[in-house]
Amino acid sequence: MNRSAFHRIGARLLMLMLLIALIGTGCSTPGLTREATPSTTSPAPTAAPSQSAPPVTPLTSNFQESIRQVVQKVRPAVVQITSQQVQIDQFNQPFTIPGGVGSGIIYDSQGHVLTNDHVVSGAQQFLVTLPDGRSFKDAKLIGRDPKTDLAVIQISGDNLPVAELGNSEQLQVGDWVVAIGNALGLPGGPTVTTGVVSALNRTVQEPGGRGRQSGPFLLDAIQTDAPINPGNSGGPLANLAGQVIGINTLVAGQAEPGVQAQGIGFAISMATAKPIADELVANGKVVHPYIGIGYVQMTPAIAAQLGITMQDGVLVRLVEPGSPAAQAGIQLRDIITAFDGQPLKEEASLSKAINGHKPGDTVTVTILRDGQTMDLKVTLGETPS
Repeated sequence: MNRSAFHRIGARLLMLMLLIALIGTGCSTPGLTREATPSTTSPAPTAAPSQSAPPVTPLTSNFQESIRQVVQKVRPAVVQITSQQVQIDQFNQPFTIPGGVGSGIIYDSQGHVLTNDHVVSGAQQFLVTLPDGRSFKDAKLIGRDPKTDLAVIQISGDNLPVAELGNSEQLQVGDWVVAIGNALGLPGGPTVTTGVVSALNRTVQEPGGRGRQSGPFLLDAIQTDAPINPGNSGGPLANLAGQVIGINTLVAGQAEPGVQAQGIGFAISMATAKPIADELVANGKVVHPYIGIGYVQMTPAIAAQLGITMQDGVLVRLVEPGSPAAQAGIQLRDIITAFDGQPLKEEASLSKAINGHKPGDTVTVTILRDGQTMDLKVTLGETPS
């Protein structure tokens, strides 16, 4: 091989190595989007971008600076909420003991703080602490809504930092997000973690508590891989424009016995949270439609136990006395197969269907009883306090 050919081959190898390096690092501005590696040969469907809302503009085109500026913009308005219980000592004198620690976000100049209901549930007093060191012992509970796991409390102070609320409906899978909250109650102020929007419009059921076997369904939740830990509950999930687009609420539990799920957390979308917060501030409560039953999703095992082939729908296990369901004639062991003509295919289908109506609406509930299908008219009521 002559020297000229050797040089040509060497030049080609050098060009190839440079091309591989460029592909490995990426030529576009890093950190603004991330695409998931598909698990099958067919691409997964993604939500179509909004036609009415403009795309969110990051604070800066530099990813590292953008995260830093998001933190500088949002973190001052992230508060630590310490629930406190009042007890009586041996001398019949009241004293307080700290309970759980959670997070919240100041979202207006009146000092309203949006958080999770399970952060404030059962507390008699609240200690609210800001990252700038100020503490407020006179925080007032404005209202709580266990059905959506949201609550609003209020503090009074001068020059309170306020976070900007964003439009969660502009989110797309792969968007970068920043979670801020008082993870594990660590001293020194809120913890910052980053991740992406892993999925949108998730339906997830919260764990039970205070005598309940299961908690409420969270509808249209944001799934993220930004690390969320105990103490993060009620804290903000922000986009790269420094806008709060979700309220961090829970993480996935065990994928199977002994195997903890990894990198799956959920936030209540701001599209859900803001109207609830507005209603709590205006009325102190939120009115939800109510049917008055307890139920479990049908499974092949339950169907076999009942000796039927029907595997869709829900099995009624409880009918509240005097409830709309009781007045309409719904009974224990009825199988509800459809609600207003919509088949109940998934565990949250009935909850979604009821949530789409208002108290006072009359709906058709299709049930299977003793092998016979029948339609019952149910007039929805208001969820009791």
